[in-house]
Amino acid sequence: MSPRPARPPRTFRRPRRRTVVVVAATALAVLAPVTAGTAAGTAGPANDRTLQRQIEQFVRAPGGPPAIIAVLRDGKQTRVFRAGAADLATGRPPHVDDHMRIASTAKAFSGAVALSLVDRGALRLDDTLRKRLPRLPDAWGQVTLRQLLQHTSGLPDYSQSPAFMAELAADPRHHFDSRHLLDYVADEPLLFAPGSRYAYSNSDNIAVALMAEAVTGTPYEQLLRRLVYRPLGLRDTSLPQGYRMPEPYLHGYDVSDPTAAEDVSELVSASGAWASGGIVSTPLDMTRFIRGYASGALYGKRVVREQRRWIAGASVPAGPGRNAAGLAIFRYTTRCGVVLGHTGNFPGYTQLVAATPDGRRSLTFSLTSQINGVGDPARLERLRAIQENFVCALLRDGR
Repeated sequence: MSPRPARPPRTFRRPRRRTVVVVAATALAVLAPVTAGTAAGTAGPANDRTLQRQIEQFVRAPGGPPAIIAVLRDGKQTRVFRAGAADLATGRPPHVDDHMRIASTAKAFSGAVALSLVDRGALRLDDTLRKRLPRLPDAWGQVTLRQLLQHTSGLPDYSQSPAFMAELAADPRHHFDSRHLLDYVADEPLLFAPGSRYAYSNSDNIAVALMAEAVTGTPYEQLLRRLVYRPLGLRDTSLPQGYRMPEPYLHGYDVSDPTAAEDVSELVSASGAWASGGIVSTPLDMTRFIRGYASGALYGKRVVREQRRWIAGASVPAGPGRNAAGLAIFRYTTRCGVVLGHTGNFPGYTQLVAATPDGRRSLTFSLTSQINGVGDPARLERLRAIQENFVCALLRDGR
């Protein structure tokens, strides 16, 4: 039987307490003190005022996110842009220390763990699922770590499984066995021959984390702390299993009814996303992370070269400019130059983290509603244009 065509990422809904959109599944030194958040009317470069005006207009537009916070770091200073309210109930503005769900930018963390183990010789990029995870279906056996990291594996996406979606719809706070998420698609064949095409799949990074556990005998959560959080100085980043958010946090909202935004921050259990999108962090920690990750600070030059072998492929949602896929990282080629990073979306949140290849300049751009090409393609294109303007400001100011 010929391979089935890859399915696009799916947006699904449960009654919203009326309606909640769910896509189930993402420098190493301490940052210098941030400058005061730029606000409308505040003195500053004309370009900063333009960027501030753009995010304010995006927030105020019907169906816009309740809040945006963007952190630009150019190696010399940190500039923070914010619009809207982190909590609509109180009107509190967003802050760089607010926790948030980082969605599929969490896939970069699983990439960081796996590539660190490759650098240490514990894993190889051509290691197969058959070798490292023999309990998985034999039909998937030839899939390699490289293909998982670059979304060319052909693994069916567990988050599109009817059984998974039914459980999530019945109880979004259901506690999934994170290490058995692939069981939802264990009876399905590969969607295509491994390595033959690109197709973004949430299953890929679950398999990556399981491979890391298999070769180390260490839980993935501990590997994150040992190989990523500590080396990069991340202080407020964690991978929970439940639905609770640590205080303070950016409240995420479903704005499908613009007149009655619904707080969905604690609607969904992180256990159903795990290594594919379950991490909670802060804008400040994500700035630290992407500066180290994009620069390859966690592993040697040989691994960095392998990570940056680009193929055609876009993150989900698409990032600014023209997208290309590496190993758990994407290249965003904008009209002003290139940055490396990852995007993600989750109920109540949309994320972009990006940095120059040397890690000296970075952008963390966080929204408190879910925006993607399936649910709202026109709004996503407006968002990508704003993000590209922020990248241009970052690259120009760093020259």
